[in-house]
Amino acid sequence: MIIAGFLGGVSLLVLFIMGILFFLLPIIALISIVRHDFDGNNKLIWIIVIIFLPYMGSILYFLFGRSQDRRR
Repeated sequence: MIIAGFLGGVSLLVLFIMGILFFLLPIIALISIVRHDFDGNNKLIWIIVIIFLPYMGSILYFLFGRSQDRRR
């Protein structure tokens, strides 16, 4: 019984941490976009993508968008 209670608490903790990360991921992506310099309208396009597709857009930005920074 103690182990089952412990595992239940751990799963709640994992769900809580994942919830916080999913909430913070779009915010972190938007801050990153604002701080970096992009060619043309790429900054505006990434902001729109993250506003309309917060989680998928953030993941796509971190996979593909950061390489579009002019300073790199």
